[in-house]
Amino acid sequence: MMQRADLLIELGTEELPPKALQALSEAFANEVVKQIDEAQLAHDGVVIFAAPRRLAFRINNLQCVQADRDIERKGPAVKAAFNDDGVPTKAAQGFAQSCGLTVDQLDTIETDKGAWLVARIQEQGKPLAELLPGFLDQSIARLPIPKRMRWGRGKVQFVRPVQWLVALLDDQILDIELLSKKADRLTRGHRFHAPIEISLSHANEYETRLEHEGYVLADFTKRCALIEKQALAAGIQAGGSTAIDPDLLNEVTALVEWPVALIGHFEEDFLRVPQEALITTMEENQKYFPVLDGDGKLKNAFVFISNIESKDVNAVISGNEKVVRPRLADAAFFYDLDRKKTLAEHAQALDKVIFQQQLGTVADKCARVAQLAKIIATSIGGDGALAEQAGSLCKADLTADMVYEFDTMQGVMGYYLAKHEGLHDEVAAAMREQYLPRFAGDSLPQSKTGMAVALADKLDTLVGIFGIGQKPSGDKDPYALRRATLGILRIIIEQQLPLDIDSLIADAARLYGEAIDAGCVNDVAEFVRGRYRAIYQEQGIDTQVILAVQAVAPSRPLDFDRRVKAVAAFRQRDEAQALAAANKRVANILAKQSGETPNTVTASLLQQDEEKTLYNAMDSLSAALTPLVEGGDYDAVLAQLAALRAPVDAFFDNVMVMAEDTAVRDNRLALLSQLRRLFLQVADISELG
Repeated sequence: MMQRADLLIELGTEELPPKALQALSEAFANEVVKQIDEAQLAHDGVVIFAAPRRLAFRINNLQCVQADRDIERKGPAVKAAFNDDGVPTKAAQGFAQSCGLTVDQLDTIETDKGAWLVARIQEQGKPLAELLPGFLDQSIARLPIPKRMRWGRGKVQFVRPVQWLVALLDDQILDIELLSKKADRLTRGHRFHAPIEISLSHANEYETRLEHEGYVLADFTKRCALIEKQALAAGIQAGGSTAIDPDLLNEVTALVEWPVALIGHFEEDFLRVPQEALITTMEENQKYFPVLDGDGKLKNAFVFISNIESKDVNAVISGNEKVVRPRLADAAFFYDLDRKKTLAEHAQALDKVIFQQQLGTVADKCARVAQLAKIIATSIGGDGALAEQAGSLCKADLTADMVYEFDTMQGVMGYYLAKHEGLHDEVAAAMREQYLPRFAGDSLPQSKTGMAVALADKLDTLVGIFGIGQKPSGDKDPYALRRATLGILRIIIEQQLPLDIDSLIADAARLYGEAIDAGCVNDVAEFVRGRYRAIYQEQGIDTQVILAVQAVAPSRPLDFDRRVKAVAAFRQRDEAQALAAANKRVANILAKQSGETPNTVTASLLQQDEEKTLYNAMDSLSAALTPLVEGGDYDAVLAQLAALRAPVDAFFDNVMVMAEDTAVRDNRLALLSQLRRLFLQVADISELG
C-alpha cells in the first residue's frame, strides 16, 4: 500500500481584502486539489481555512507518490518509418529516441488508417514533494486577483505582502518556496492576543493549536457561524433582534480572527431619521449589525464584532459609539435639510439632470411616466389622478441631499418626503415601489398607484432606449433592459393585471413623439416576448410548452401565463402526445398547400364515417369552447379538446386527405384547418410533439 499523509499549506500575509477572502481561499485550495486529482494522487478530501492574515488548506490522507503508469505513445506511420529496404528513417529514429527506446523496441498497431509505430513504456510515478511546487505556483497564478501589488525591493507580486509559509506533510517540512518565502512549520497567532510563532508538530493539529494558543479561528465557516450566534444573542440582550445581512456577515467574518460580539447604542433622537439611512451607514460604513424591535423598527442599538477580548469592554463600546455618532448626525442633517422643500420643489431641478442625451432630461421622463401611469392605473382599476401625480414626482428625490449622500435612499427618501408633506398614501407608496422588483425574487409593488408608476417607468426606459437604436446585444445591456422587462412581466402576471403589453408599448412610444424611431415598437414587443422563456424555465416548465404558447403570440402577459400553465398540465395527459403529433401532421399538410387553404366545411361533401364523426365532434365543441376561451379557462378548453383524440386518430388511420376529387380534398383540408384553429385558440400544441 502506498504511503499516505496529511498535507498542510498555509500562506501568511498582511490583512487580506475582506470581500475577496472566501473566493481567494477556495480558489487557492481547489486549484491545487484539481491538479492533484489530475496527477491521480488519491486523498480523502480537503479542508479549507481562511482568516484575515492567512490562506490555508489541508488535504487529508494524501497519496505521497504517483503510481507507475503504463502509457502508449503513437509515432509515425510505418510507411514513413522505414524506407523500401526496411531501414529505419530519421522519423522512426527520432521518435524512438524521444521515448528513450531503440527502433527495435517499438511496436506497431493496425488502424483503419493504416499501420503506425507505437512506444509502450512505463512512466515512473513522481513524489508529491516534486510535483507540489508547480501545483502551488499555478494556483497562485490563477487566483482571481484584479490587481497585484509589490512590496519592499523584490519583484514578487500578490494581493498583499506575504510574511510566512507553512508546508507540512504530516510532521515533515517540505523543501519548497512560494512567493519568495521558504516553507517552515512556524505559523503565527493573533496580532494582539498572541503575537508569537507557533511551531506545528503535525499537519493535523493546525486549527486546534491556532485556536488554543494563537487566538485564531482559522475555519471561515465555523467563525461565521459563531459570529452569527453571538450577534443574535447580543440582539436579544439589547431587547430586540439583530438584523443580519448575509453579505455583511461574510465580510465581518473576513475581518476578524477572534470574534467577540458587543452592543453599542446611539441617541434616540436619531430614530426620527429614516431607518434605511441609519441602517445603511451602520452596515456599509461601520460594519455594524442593526437591532430591530418586534415590528421591524430600528432600535437605538447596534451589534458590532470586535477582534479582541478587551480588558476594558466599556472603552471599546464607547469608542465605536463615538465613531458612528457623526455619521448618524450627517444623516439627520441631510434629512432635516431635505424636508424644508416639497417634492414638487425638489422636482424643479430635474430639468437640469440628463436622463439620456438623446432622450432629454429626467423632468421629461417624469412627464411621460405621469401620462403612461395614468393610462395604466385607469386600466387596472386604480386612481388615474393619483398615478399621474406620483409619476410626475417619482424622481424628485434624486435632487435631495440624502440621496446624494446615500444612493440606497433613492425612492425611499421620496416616500418619507411625501409622507412628511401629507401627500396621499398611495402617492407616497409609489415613490418607494417604482423601483420594484430590483432583482430576481424581489418584492413587487402592492399599491395600484405603485404598480402603475413602476410599469410606466420601466416601459418608458425600455421603449426609449430601443427607439434610439441602443437595444441589448450579446451580454451587453448597459441600461439593464432585460431585468426591467422581467420586472414588467412579473408585476403584470403576479399581480393579475389585465394589461395588453403591445398596447402599453405603443402608448409609451407615442408619448416620446418624434424623439424616437416609431418603428421600434415591433422590436420592443419581440424583445418582451423573448423574456418569457427565462421566467418559465426558472419555474421548471419545458421549453416546448413555452414555444407552443409563443407561437400564438398572446399580447396580455397574464393570458400568456394562464396558457402556459394550462398547456404544461395538458402535456401530462395521455391524449397529449397523440394530439400533438396529429397537430404537427395537420400543420405540415396545410403548409404544403399552394394558395389559400379552404376554411368552410361543406357537410354534404363528407363521405366517410370517420370524417363525419370528427366534423360532428368539432362542431359540438366549438360552441362550448367559445365562453371558456373568452374567460381564459384554458385548462377547461384543453380538457374538452382532449376528447378529440379518438376521432382524430380514426380520421388519419382511415381517411385519405389528398383525395383525387378536388372538392372532397378541399373539404378535408378545410376540416383540418378548423381542427388546427380549435387548438390554436390556446397554443400551437404541434410544438409538443
